[in-house]
Amino acid sequence: MASRYLPMLARPAPAPFSGDDWLFEIKWDGVRAIATVDGTLSLRSRNGTELAGRFPELNELLTLAPGTVLDGEIVVMTGGKPDMQALLQRLQAGVPRTGTTPVTYIIFDILERDGKPLTGLPLFLRRKQLEAAVQEGSHVVLSEPVAGRGEDYYRAAVAQGLEGVMAKRRDSRYEPGIRSGMWLKVRAQKSCDCVIAGYTPGRGIRKPAFGALLLGLYENDLLVPVGKVGTGFSARLLGELAEQFAPLATALPPPWSAREKVVWLEPVLVCEVAYQEVTRDRKLRIPRFLRLRSDKPASSCTIDQIEGGQSHPARTAPASPWARPDGVQPGLRKYHEKRNFSVTNEPEGLPDMSGNSFVIQEHHSHKLHYDLRLERDGVLASWAVPKGVPLAVGEKHLAVAVEDHPLEYGTFEGEIPKGQYGAGTVTIWDSGTYETKHWDAEKIEFTLHGKRLDGPYVLVKFKRAGKNEWLLFRVAE
Repeated sequence: MASRYLPMLARPAPAPFSGDDWLFEIKWDGVRAIATVDGTLSLRSRNGTELAGRFPELNELLTLAPGTVLDGEIVVMTGGKPDMQALLQRLQAGVPRTGTTPVTYIIFDILERDGKPLTGLPLFLRRKQLEAAVQEGSHVVLSEPVAGRGEDYYRAAVAQGLEGVMAKRRDSRYEPGIRSGMWLKVRAQKSCDCVIAGYTPGRGIRKPAFGALLLGLYENDLLVPVGKVGTGFSARLLGELAEQFAPLATALPPPWSAREKVVWLEPVLVCEVAYQEVTRDRKLRIPRFLRLRSDKPASSCTIDQIEGGQSHPARTAPASPWARPDGVQPGLRKYHEKRNFSVTNEPEGLPDMSGNSFVIQEHHSHKLHYDLRLERDGVLASWAVPKGVPLAVGEKHLAVAVEDHPLEYGTFEGEIPKGQYGAGTVTIWDSGTYETKHWDAEKIEFTLHGKRLDGPYVLVKFKRAGKNEWLLFRVAE
């Protein structure tokens, strides 16, 4: 099968409409996922996160849709409607527990069948291929489009409390990663996905958190302002967001004018914002925060999501740190700041999708240590382990969290030149894949499957030692 596909995207429609050249489907409120069914199951979100391990009930795709690559939406249905909150709980919990609310994968397109790409076919022919290749099951269903009658279908969807409908031209080809006018989203509530560029300090009861979020969208690969949002936050959400913002603060402001004090953030977090309309200067009018979208990369937040959002000529040099991160993963800024790539042959980092690989590198720098790296959200989350990964159950070693590294670092071996950060020899000590049992800011539980190491491990924050210090130990199977 082909390498990973990016999902085709849609533009907003100004109003419901009908037309014989269009097919209309329910717009489901869930997590978009590309399913690759080829002996094993892969479910990739829009930001490349592997979701198959979090939704084991969808393994029925292995028998219902063998040899296919599919596009669809993962939803949790409650009372006949999608329940995004319940779905987010499943996503945050990682591996499901007994009694967890099941999900449904609603399939609306097919990209490959038996190794043959189908993206060049018009939608109505892909639909026939989809119906022939996929059987429905307990957790797998096919979306059923309605031809022509878009306005009636929209009114019926909204009356049932649904988000709206998708309109797709019958002859549309599948264009991976493209926001095409061949697909349109018709929403009862206008909304768009925005990059959180910073926040204003909070006052009064919001003083411990923040006042409003500054929002941006990418235009010609440069982040431009589209307003700020200060409503839609519960007290609990204010606290949770403030914790996420703390490590992302940066002293590098975007090329915007701000009349008030602002704490700028690395442009990596995405939120969905509802709004009433777009002003002449392309600001969101009466915006309201809906939720964080951890399933979407910041680079997908482009100006063409909003009405009147056609791109204008770029207004800042492409070298700006606020440029759209098409060349380098946004989480690798600290990694880049420490290196001169005209001197060292370490990888710079190219756009990729996250999987479940790990590597342990033996690093002869000023002191011998080992680097543990786990693939997560398109980068390698990394720890320096001075004494190496423990081999015996219960043995605890200090692990110091360092900057994320690009995925290509997982195969890097060689000499880092003298005078460069981390100068010395790097060799691969072990590598393979891993499974995540639990991952949060305080504790990570995972099982390694490598050439030397095979078994469960735990990383826990060592709070008494410092903010970057963790303890790494092996546990019984």
